[in-house]
Amino acid sequence: MLSLTRKMTKTGTRLRALATFTAAASLTLALSGCTKLETESPSSVRNAADTQARSASLGTVDCAHTKCIALTFDAGPSENSARLLDILKEKQVPATFFLLGKRHIDTYPELVERMADEGHEVASHTWTHKILTDADPDEIRDELERPNKEIERLTGKRPTLMRPPQGRTDDTVHAICRELGLAEVLWSVTAKDYKTNDSDLITERVLDQSSRDGIILLHDIYDGTVPAVPGIIDALKKRGYVFVTVPQLMAPGKAEPGKVYR
Repeated sequence: MLSLTRKMTKTGTRLRALATFTAAASLTLALSGCTKLETESPSSVRNAADTQARSASLGTVDCAHTKCIALTFDAGPSENSARLLDILKEKQVPATFFLLGKRHIDTYPELVERMADEGHEVASHTWTHKILTDADPDEIRDELERPNKEIERLTGKRPTLMRPPQGRTDDTVHAICRELGLAEVLWSVTAKDYKTNDSDLITERVLDQSSRDGIILLHDIYDGTVPAVPGIIDALKKRGYVFVTVPQLMAPGKAEPGKVYR
């Protein structure tokens, strides 16, 4: 009887320990904001396009049959953007720019206009780079609406794409993006150029990670990034890649507001 009592006591102790661990793990998960993020690939968007869309004009590149890749730049425009635009023009490469509002769009409006005039896709990276998952719905809406209005005023075209700061997003952000007609675009290649000004290292990191339908994340606000761009472009072209904007990467399909792509 004593042995049975000891066994029951040990079992109860184990169950209480398990319950405590489970509760702690659940709390940690809730505090960290970790949720399963569902994303779609560019190829899945292309494949889902209906027959009518497939027969529409794809422009000069059909990424269903061409090895495409997209260059994207966050957090500009900046004092480095004019040189970057010169390089892209010389290399005949289109890019997608996810622009910040405060101290960027409002400081370099002529560069926003130039990006659009030279055939690049102009999109939003919020107004102040606020982490959207830490903001309330009204703040999220303001962070997204302000750059949209300014970009539309400068270019005549309202953005349809945005990139959340640090890639951090959740269901609330998805819902507000859906309301505002914005799709969220993450990335599949990062040089972490915010940690280094070594242009050779930036180039190496991009080339090591690049693959078909890739979305490359760079920041032209950092000193080492723009000098790395010519080498990145030349090396990837030698590998048979064709550079396109993010919408071109998905054509003839289109990114759907409220969804996340990478």
